[in-house]
Amino acid sequence: MKRIRKAIFPVAGLGTRFLPATKAMPKEMLPVVDRPLIQHVVDEARQAGIEHFIFVTGRNKSVIEDHFDRQFELETTLKERRKKSDLDLLSQDLPGAGTTSFTRQQEPLGLGHAVWCAREMIGDEPFALLLPDVLVQHEKGCLAQMIEAANSAGASANVIAVEEVPMDRIHQYGVVGMGAKKGKLFSVTEMVEKPPRDKAPSNLIITGRYILQPEIFDILASQTRGAGNEIQLTDAMIELARKQPFYGLKFDGKSFDCGSKIGFLAANVAYALKRADIAPAFREELKILLGEA
Repeated sequence: MKRIRKAIFPVAGLGTRFLPATKAMPKEMLPVVDRPLIQHVVDEARQAGIEHFIFVTGRNKSVIEDHFDRQFELETTLKERRKKSDLDLLSQDLPGAGTTSFTRQQEPLGLGHAVWCAREMIGDEPFALLLPDVLVQHEKGCLAQMIEAANSAGASANVIAVEEVPMDRIHQYGVVGMGAKKGKLFSVTEMVEKPPRDKAPSNLIITGRYILQPEIFDILASQTRGAGNEIQLTDAMIELARKQPFYGLKFDGKSFDCGSKIGFLAANVAYALKRADIAPAFREELKILLGEA
């Protein structure tokens, strides 16, 4: 497969499930411990070798652009106070000059439309798509695992990350059918959006990480609106799968749906417990709250 250099991050959503917190602040900037959601996902992409970070934004999302820019007043204050460790932290999180791009999705027409809005920045090459409200915790990031597995899948392959969920929750997700294995990958025989339990082809759901070929843009350009009167990415992938191979990867790691309150809170706990600087004290606080101390 051709090297994956670019990644799309759709960040135009309204975040209504987190109102009133998201009334004035994008949901992508909600902190998991001390890093915004979007920073965790960008870190995953950077670890996987992504060189160009493309954000599809909407109204009131300029703070995301500011987050990935320099803040001279803050840097000057930190220098004056000799806060070198804080300066180093800001520096290591800052993307290189010219490696971030921002484009607007003027209407909330769904994930497929958000991806299509980035077509000119992607051009004619395969790309990664990472949903910023899904975190995957593992030493090797989910996207890095996908790219590693995809290198043996062929030049025109598409890869989606999948994981198992209980059948009583299957109706909440996009679900795939599982075919023949190819190394760590398996061929995707079908994709169904939010099927009833008795019609689901498996208990494997699509988890918010994709490697897609650029031909998806031609399909999205003429895609009719689907569920919710939106342009659905799954519908476009089903069409593309008639022409190109699709593979699934059951990745290593634990995912957190940070678009839900429970998933977001669980992610904060899980990421805090992985931090050597705060985990011991945090664990004791949890014991007190749970009445176990």
